[in-house]
Amino acid sequence: MATSARGMTMVETNLMAELTWAEYQDRLRRQNPVILLPVGALEQHGPHLPLGTDHMIPTAICKGVAERISALVAPAFNYGYKSQPKMGGGNHFPGTTSLDGNNLSLTLRDVLKEFARHGSRRVAVVDGHYENQMFLIEGIDLAMRELRYDGINDMKIIRLEYWDFTSSETLAKVFPEGFPGYALEHAAVMETSISLHIHPHLVRLDKLPKDPPADFPPYDVYPTNTAWVPPSGVLSPAKSASAAKGKALFEEYVRTIAAALKKEFPPKATARAAAAAKSTKRKR
Repeated sequence: MATSARGMTMVETNLMAELTWAEYQDRLRRQNPVILLPVGALEQHGPHLPLGTDHMIPTAICKGVAERISALVAPAFNYGYKSQPKMGGGNHFPGTTSLDGNNLSLTLRDVLKEFARHGSRRVAVVDGHYENQMFLIEGIDLAMRELRYDGINDMKIIRLEYWDFTSSETLAKVFPEGFPGYALEHAAVMETSISLHIHPHLVRLDKLPKDPPADFPPYDVYPTNTAWVPPSGVLSPAKSASAAKGKALFEEYVRTIAAALKKEFPPKATARAAAAAKSTKRKR
């Protein structure tokens, strides 16, 4: 808690965009926080979920993680790589607004280099759009290479997709009749359930489509054969989605991602203690 010049009580925010530059600089120097960068897309998610689902979910997860560890949540990347038919329905749907892969990689490179210029050396890129993966890896690789050229060798970046933190136990609870696989989960049970938990007012349950699961062949065709994709853009039925399932998924992601980042980015005091202990052991 802090007090403003007018005597008003202010809650210390974990959102980078809400800080002044001086407050941001102070937090970096005083707390050495992990910068959490949510990355998503603006992509169709059926007639029942918002276009921003892929950046809204990782942003909410990052906010939850920042309540558990020393972290600041950077503004999300709201645009991502092109939607693909077999995992996102395809780029032919109105509203889906995408970047070329090279542009996504270079934008991430630039932002990561800027974080390093600010003095940050601990960043976690939290992805919510499957198609982004390899372009994020390229952006991270380019940033790390150029930072080394600039003499910065102590930058550490973690990249993760939040769904990889789903345990088999939670999957069994969410899908008692069997998990259809992550590819067909686009705008289906998982994303609909999480959305019901984090922003229920944006979920149109009365518009849930009744399309059967998509059935794709084991190859791709160019130009895209849009007839493969259900007209709704939903790749698997979402009728069994619920806020309770979303709560279970969301809380598991926040808890386990926070634990992973604590492991990879130990607090400064812990790191100093470990170094001191190692030094003492060598002297013995």
